[in-house]
Amino acid sequence: MFFLRLYFLCVAVLVATRTLGAEPENPSQTPEKSARKALTEQNITFNSVHTDGPYIAMTFDDGPSATAREGHEIGNHSWSHPNFGKMSEESVRSQLRRTDDAIKNATGKRPTLMRPPYGSITDREKHWIHDEFGYQIILWDVDPYDWRRPGLAVVRNRILKETQPGSIVLSHDIHPGTIEAMPSTFDALEAKGFKFVTVSELIRMAVSQAPHPGSHSGGNSQTKATPTPSLTPSPASSSSG
Repeated sequence: MFFLRLYFLCVAVLVATRTLGAEPENPSQTPEKSARKALTEQNITFNSVHTDGPYIAMTFDDGPSATAREGHEIGNHSWSHPNFGKMSEESVRSQLRRTDDAIKNATGKRPTLMRPPYGSITDREKHWIHDEFGYQIILWDVDPYDWRRPGLAVVRNRILKETQPGSIVLSHDIHPGTIEAMPSTFDALEAKGFKFVTVSELIRMAVSQAPHPGSHSGGNSQTKATPTPSLTPSPASSSSG
């Protein structure tokens, strides 16, 4: 049995697009270079997406029974769930390559998405991972903290309260309470008008946001997606992600 950590990107996406965290100003960096860098980052990391419809995506990890044949999307979530933000580049590369190969052998296709364990990843890692593996980095904007096992009702109510159009909702289907909560949670989300899609489908639905009043636009407005700020929780104190 594999010990790799796969995460399945199921359907449900309500997207609120935000801007990536600003980098410290570099006097030697021209506005054109800054714009190119920002655009690149907007296409690399997503925790939600701005869409015209009530679409949302669910992301499960730790090996759900769902398969790609059932229409689910499989992404790379590392081999043994370490904290990427505290690892060397070569160690991270080994984790990703081993899992990437296993997914290719199991499904016939390499993954295009990666969700870092604990949501922990540095800005530098985002870029070289994207350049080397072609991955888009997936985070989330709804976390029911189901890994704390708060009970079925709490998991469902947190998801229902926090989900917005374009949201990416995190859950862990290794916990019995989460599994029990999902059928009624899905029904309630659909009753609120949400429609489920995969994460990749959600990203493709992204639309440009109108500039804020008074802001200057030098051309077509760009689609923005904002990552959750890089987190580096200790694996011993947090199981989320």
